[in-house]
Amino acid sequence: MLRVSEQPGRYQRSFGGMVAAMAVLVVLVAGYVVLRNVFYSTDAPNPVQPVDFQQPAHFARRSADFHLLAPRRLPSGWIATSVRFTDGEQQAWHLGTLTGDRKYVGLEQAQDSAPDMVEKYVATDATRGKDRTIDGRTWQTWSDESGDQALVRESHGTTTLLVGTVPESTLENYLATLR
Repeated sequence: MLRVSEQPGRYQRSFGGMVAAMAVLVVLVAGYVVLRNVFYSTDAPNPVQPVDFQQPAHFARRSADFHLLAPRRLPSGWIATSVRFTDGEQQAWHLGTLTGDRKYVGLEQAQDSAPDMVEKYVATDATRGKDRTIDGRTWQTWSDESGDQALVRESHGTTTLLVGTVPESTLENYLATLR
């Protein structure tokens, strides 16, 4: 007859057994890390999705009650990230872009006053600088404490505003591309 012990079983503990168990765990963890690096890309997806602004600009130009501005093409390295035309009683045009070094530049046109546009798109406490004459037209300059720069011009009931976290010269160069 087979006798079963009533005492719980015990394994033999030894230093060698502990080292062997640790070695098995280290191999398993290292294998996991290697497999994870093979199948997992550390490149985060780019949240910026370029948009086509040409077609919306073409449509908006036909519908707008004002001279709508848009570039024929963006400066090299720039991408359009947002475009919007609001039709109706209060028409508005928006073209958001990122420069080659990923700084935001926005073009806004609306049938609002210059102070309202500055408050909305630059800052409520924006500081007005010296007026600039660009291509024979007078533009107001505005800035805020966070580094935003803006060029603003009112003409025939429509305000055009260029704003960005870029030097004023970048805004002027972009302005030269608008038609």
